[in-house]
Amino acid sequence: MVRDGFYYGLGAAVAAVLLGLINPWLALPPVLLGAFFLWFFRDPERTIPDVPGAIVSPADGKVTAVAEFNDGGKVKRRVSIFLNVFDVHVNRAPISGTVTGLVYQRGRFGNAMSAGSSDANEQNIVTVQGNGQTVVFKQIAGLLARRIVFTPRTGDKLERGQRVGLIKFGSRVDVVLDRAVDIQVKVGDRVAGGSSILGVLRASATQGRAEAVR
Repeated sequence: MVRDGFYYGLGAAVAAVLLGLINPWLALPPVLLGAFFLWFFRDPERTIPDVPGAIVSPADGKVTAVAEFNDGGKVKRRVSIFLNVFDVHVNRAPISGTVTGLVYQRGRFGNAMSAGSSDANEQNIVTVQGNGQTVVFKQIAGLLARRIVFTPRTGDKLERGQRVGLIKFGSRVDVVLDRAVDIQVKVGDRVAGGSSILGVLRASATQGRAEAVR
């Protein structure tokens, strides 16, 4: 469990005790709220796939979009994952590599389901490079999400599926991939952070980039 769950749960427990001194029935709402917080901040173990070139989902949720877009003259793909309040909200690294970019962008707290939230909402943009590929993923705040947590810093080494942070309550995660990645999911799929494969970098692309470095 994420430690935030204990903090929220403790606050609810204190409220339950104080209200219970007035009337035992008044203690019921904070008890239920505390139980919800303990459940919401759960952090289950995951089996991380060892498929070469695999990009795993950074978050639990439902795939709401798989689309191509123009990024500075280059065509890339965006996989959008919506996290409702009932999903696990712990985020994980999509690939093994080094954090080469970390930008916090202030913005709105609009509906994370809308296409415009990818650019307009408050978000944390993370770039990870490793094993011949670069993956960008965005932790995007939603209507209820008011705090984004990302613990690594620029220059830190990450392992595929490693816990890196969370977005509190409803939110969205976008993953930006090169066209050399074969997408393994479609709109409507449910994915699990750290264990579901979003795409696999083609071996030919990895080899070509390795030769270009020589």
